[in-house]
Amino acid sequence: MGLFDAFKKKEILEPLNVSDEDIVALADGQLIDVTTVSDPMFAEKMMGDSIAFTYTGDKVTICSPANGTLTAIFPTGHAFGVTMKNGVELLVHIGIDTVNAKGDGFRLLGRKQNDTVKAGDPIVEVDLKKLSKKYEMPVMLIITNANDQKIIFKGPQKVSRGDKVTE
Repeated sequence: MGLFDAFKKKEILEPLNVSDEDIVALADGQLIDVTTVSDPMFAEKMMGDSIAFTYTGDKVTICSPANGTLTAIFPTGHAFGVTMKNGVELLVHIGIDTVNAKGDGFRLLGRKQNDTVKAGDPIVEVDLKKLSKKYEMPVMLIITNANDQKIIFKGPQKVSRGDKVTE
């Protein structure tokens, strides 16, 4: 690392102002139909209704999809869960079989289990360049518990961090 590397441009993520019922895009990318991912656990929505995202570039910062509580965060960085104030439980799973990376290529950004988070808060930085050499890297957003809420995801489209992904 060179002397001035620490001063290189860091991505600054401005806070989002979204309602407590909103579910939003995790980062700038492409929303895709989860049934197109290669892992049947996700493609067949075995864990709950889902969508997926793809990202380009060397790295991406994955952010909270909603206001709520960070109810789970895997030390490997490959997945985390958020429970919204209305009781809806969301799981974000980054990549396919990336648990096998044992955290290599993921950098947790200081959040801990039971922290209060806002939609758009950075949770984990993902080294896409490194991980995509060995793993497929769609990012799945799964509703593991809808808590009797009717939630309908939007169809495939380009999204920016903070865009609503529900109808």
